[in-house]
Amino acid sequence: MRRKLFLHIGSHRTATTSIQQFMHENLDRLEAHGILYPLRVARHQRLINKIFAGKLKSDEVAADLSRVADERKDPIKSIVLSDEDISIRDDLSALEGFKDHCDVKILFSMRRQDLWLESWYFQNIKWQWNKALSHCSFDEFMAQREAFHWIHYDRYVRMLENMFGAENILLSVFEKDQMPGGPVVNFCRQIGLTDLQGFSDPPHVNSSMSAEMVEFVRHMPLDQFEPPERDLLRRAFEAVDRTHLGNSGKQSELLMTPRQRRKLLSEYEVGNQAVAKRYFNRDALFLDPPPKSDRPLAKLQIPSDSATLINRIVAPLLVQLVESGTIKGKD
Repeated sequence: MRRKLFLHIGSHRTATTSIQQFMHENLDRLEAHGILYPLRVARHQRLINKIFAGKLKSDEVAADLSRVADERKDPIKSIVLSDEDISIRDDLSALEGFKDHCDVKILFSMRRQDLWLESWYFQNIKWQWNKALSHCSFDEFMAQREAFHWIHYDRYVRMLENMFGAENILLSVFEKDQMPGGPVVNFCRQIGLTDLQGFSDPPHVNSSMSAEMVEFVRHMPLDQFEPPERDLLRRAFEAVDRTHLGNSGKQSELLMTPRQRRKLLSEYEVGNQAVAKRYFNRDALFLDPPPKSDRPLAKLQIPSDSATLINRIVAPLLVQLVESGTIKGKD
């Protein structure tokens, strides 16, 4: 029996973590609806990394997943794998073997490039997994934006079409009015899940820190630590940001002036229009207007006075690390 394999490839900053958390929280309910979200993890990053590293072959993985689906008590019609890092890879040919055993459907979500770049900058500073981007100023980050090849959406989607077939590419536009019910509900619709009665509420996770805290973290050497230690420090930064700096609500992530924004969007306009015509039968891919010119920009600034910086961020951070048990004294 050939099943559908929905391969959710991203992109980042389009509620991917929220989608993965929702799927993980509802594993049994999904199976009752004929959908296998395998391995009992939220994100399938390790599996996908092994495929790209040549440690596993995608055709063998597909065969194994099919056998797992056969053994479930509920009839499984679809399998879903999710890892947003797939979208940033230059060559996806390692995944073609999935087609030997499954009808592969690619799910890819597009966020308007100006807003995506601003959010991606915050994310890279917050997590510091890429040393080339971990400590950049925003201007330095923008100077490297051509490396983000996947946000040239027309070019990227054509590559997906050539590999998996245009009929198997399921695109979504990351805008509120184009995702009725939100990105998690929209994702469920794409994989054929329309009845969410009895499921947990869609979560919202992985929000950004404030611009002030991001600027502070930019000068911290998180990329020198292993992921567990890095995660502990990140949680401490976020706690100080919320409780001491008072940044508990949605913070501005706007970093471009209106002029910079218009110039940037003009660079992607032709490609965006091509995708809009092919997939949505319209001229514009993104329908939301740009931010109003009077909207405040996020201020990537920390106090220049050392005493103020210590009192405002450093001292509360040390208190947070001790109180959370991250820093422990001797027994």
